[in-house]
Amino acid sequence: MRLHNVWFRYGRGDSWILRGVDAALAPGEVIVLSGRNGAGKSTLLRIAASLLRPTIGEVQDRPSVVGWVPERFPASQPYTVREYLTSMGRIRGLSSPGVERWADRLDLRRYLDVSLPTLSKGTAQKVGLIQALVARPDLFVLDEPWEGLDAEARSEVPALIGEVAAAGGRVLVSDHRGEAGRLPGAQHWELVDGQVTVSTDRGDDRYVVEVDVAVQDVPELLSSLRAGGHRQVRVRNP
Repeated sequence: MRLHNVWFRYGRGDSWILRGVDAALAPGEVIVLSGRNGAGKSTLLRIAASLLRPTIGEVQDRPSVVGWVPERFPASQPYTVREYLTSMGRIRGLSSPGVERWADRLDLRRYLDVSLPTLSKGTAQKVGLIQALVARPDLFVLDEPWEGLDAEARSEVPALIGEVAAAGGRVLVSDHRGEAGRLPGAQHWELVDGQVTVSTDRGDDRYVVEVDVAVQDVPELLSSLRAGGHRQVRVRNP
């Protein structure tokens, strides 16, 4: 699958969000997409998943089975979790989508007969993960999939991604939490000024380290880390 000379803007006269993106995903490949807030990561992911069409250019050889996980699952729908996931499986042509099996894996069984609008963000995000996986995707696109999940579910995401890749699927995932450090063998795209730089660093030997530091010492510490060739993932309050 290739994004070939992809340009995108939302309206005539608007600024270009993507500018001549040209990058490819091979079967079994995991790509981590990084970039500052507002760089256009979600736009690029939506184009890859066929939710948006490029203004110029095209996506070539996109697989027919695409699993899409948005950053925030749209839970304002008049279904229970079970009804929704069963319907999504049947849309994919599955007579038995294995809803209970997936629910057990992500600790969702007790919510199967709960209506979607009453779910917390983290629980709804689990539903978003499952709906993308009930039929094994050949292209698995995830926009900040760790956001809102509990620790146990967050630890399960790399395994889910790994299983899709091991079956020959392509995976494209954005991440600003530093969780993608748990994805061995992942390659990296960086989106800057609307263009993608493809890194040859597979990231196998990189780790994310959290440091607890006094607020007044943050600027000096960040400057020191950058001088040492390290990359800042994020700064947050404890």
